[in-house]
Amino acid sequence: MKLDAQSIAEAALGLLDGVGLDGLTMRKVAAALDVQAPALYWHVKNKRELLDAMARTVFVSAVDGIEAPRRGQSWQDWLVDLASRLRQSMLRYRDGAKVLAGTYVSDEVMWRTVELTLRTLEDAGFAKREARRVFPILLYYTVGFVIEEQAHSGAEYAEGNPYEADHIGAAVDSQRYPLTAGMVTEFFAADPDEEFDHGLRVILVGIGSPRSTDSCS
Repeated sequence: MKLDAQSIAEAALGLLDGVGLDGLTMRKVAAALDVQAPALYWHVKNKRELLDAMARTVFVSAVDGIEAPRRGQSWQDWLVDLASRLRQSMLRYRDGAKVLAGTYVSDEVMWRTVELTLRTLEDAGFAKREARRVFPILLYYTVGFVIEEQAHSGAEYAEGNPYEADHIGAAVDSQRYPLTAGMVTEFFAADPDEEFDHGLRVILVGIGSPRSTDSCS
């Protein structure tokens, strides 16, 4: 196998299910590649650069083959599809969202995806300034949602998953906090696909309809 940043990132991602992000070390990645740890430093200088390379791999996988909206496809549905692609890519790996959060992804695929997003919004009638605000909003929502979604697996807890609906429902005093008890029980038993889509739709309603004016360009 050719040793480069991409192969190192893929090996690191392959280790996540077993060790999680906190347990990932350059030494473990080197062992998975059957090389000595110093060999990695020719390609990634430290764990920070390793995380950036891993994030790039997750993002590129998410947007592979993405194109401009099909005829008749709304800008809202196109953005939902984009965010859903990213969510599914992060969910392939334990702590996949933590990998992407706060990392620096500099790649032609990233810039093309942002350009497609801006073009889609401007074609829908958004002014440039309005369009430029949308991509970060959706990115932050998607990464944040998946961080919470993956935390709910309870993988970090040795004594069982505290996020299970029965457990968390029992933790809230339903006599003192009946509304809260109902909310948490329903929330943690809900279908995450439906909750993610609902949240996206709420955000898109908040973004609203295009209000293209010269003052917003």
